[in-house]
Parts: sequence; C-alpha cells; structure tokens
Amino acid sequence: MGNVIGFSMFTLTVRTLLRRCVGRGFASSLAMSKEQTPLVDAVQAGSMGEKCFLVDENDKIIGQASKKECHFIKEDGDIPLHRAFSTFLFNKKGDLLLQKRSDTKITYPNHYTNTCCSHPVADFPGEDEEQNAIGIKRAARRRLHYELGIPLDKLPLESFNYITRLYYKDEGNGKWGEHEITYVLFIQADVKVKPNSDEISEISFVPRSELDEYVPTLSGPLTPWFQLILKHRLRLWWDHLDKLDEIKDHEHILRFDKTK
Repeated sequence: MGNVIGFSMFTLTVRTLLRRCVGRGFASSLAMSKEQTPLVDAVQAGSMGEKCFLVDENDKIIGQASKKECHFIKEDGDIPLHRAFSTFLFNKKGDLLLQKRSDTKITYPNHYTNTCCSHPVADFPGEDEEQNAIGIKRAARRRLHYELGIPLDKLPLESFNYITRLYYKDEGNGKWGEHEITYVLFIQADVKVKPNSDEISEISFVPRSELDEYVPTLSGPLTPWFQLILKHRLRLWWDHLDKLDEIKDHEHILRFDKTK
C-alpha cells in the first residue's frame, strides 16, 4: 500500500519538534475578534498577512486581501473568493506524493491532501502574471521549495503542466474556510524532499494501482478540494500522465456539486 516515507521516525521527529517549539512560546494568538480568536502557531500566523488575489466568478482579479481575510468566515457566512493552486507531483514511476497537513495549520489541520496547495500572492512579484499561468507556476515552485525542501533548480517553470481550474467553497471548521478558484498543476520528477514540519506531518508516494485501497486507511479526513478532485477527476487525469495535453482545459472552470 502507499509508500509512507520514514513514517514512524518522520512522524516522531515532527511531533518532537512541534512540542519543543510550543514549549518555547511558539504558539501565539492571531488578532481577529476577542470572542473568536483561537490560539495559532506563530509561523502560520506570520503568513496570514500575505496578500492573496481576489477574483470574480470568472477568475478575473478584482483586488487583494490578506490570507486571514480570505479564510476567516464572516458573521454572514461570507468568505472572499480568491485565487489558489493545487500541485500534484509524481515521480518518474508515476507515483503521486500525498501529504498530511501539520496540526499547527490554521486551515484544515491534520487533513490529507495532494502534494502542495497554496496561493499566488502579491508579496512576490510576478505571481499575478496570467499568460500560460506563469504566475501560478512561480507560486507553486516557491511553495514546493518551502514546504517540501525541493531545490529550486529541480523545479524549472517549464516542468509544470497547467491542467484546468476548479471552483469550490467550504466552511471548514466554522471559523476558517476556503472559497477558491484553484489552478491544478501536474509535475513529474524524481526529487529529494525534506518536508517542513511547520507545514507537513506525513508524506507518502502512492501508486495509481493502490489509490483506492490506500485512501480508506488514512488516519484523518481529506481536504475539500482534494476530495472533489479525487472523486471526480484524479483517476482520469492520472491515467493520462503521459499524454496530459488530452485532458487540459483552460477555457472552463470546473464546478462540482459537493453533495453528489
């Protein structure tokens, strides 16, 4: 079943590091409202000021807002629609790298998901450039380096394949949620990974033939975006890993009914 990388030792190391960090005052509060302010990890809180790109329902940029503003659910239930990406990294054998989000993540802690999911942000020049989704690819490259320690020279922009876009909204835990148009990117490469324990608590390479057996064994839930992709498209896309041009759709934005 899925090849969990250094599972016991890796997980133990991550938990030990987190305990040490928390013991040194690593946790702090993120200012929101007095009634709704949960304690959050200082590293995670520090990134919440980054500026995401607000978009309309057709993915046209209409402004900027902080990550905090883009994920904190307002009293009326609104979550600003913003741009994101979901990267799927396969090794040369065709196995997919999945991760479990760390328990210090503000949104969807301890959830299993695809290789790397985040946002292009205005804080990094060029991540709003739209031609050939080059800005999205820059953001994905940056986050793969940050979250998984993959050297930047092993992640040339031309190695990223932009597949399509997906719209979804999820209320998460009632305080933090998601409302995104996310770009789906595929990349295939044999790379060494060194996961960042602030982001990831577990990784595994899963063969296509073992996916259906592997998912039910996971010790936590799936992120809502990965759940939708897994249910509706992942198997089809994976089967076209050597012929991705046949499945690319840059004209439409996928919109799946979460109840089906």
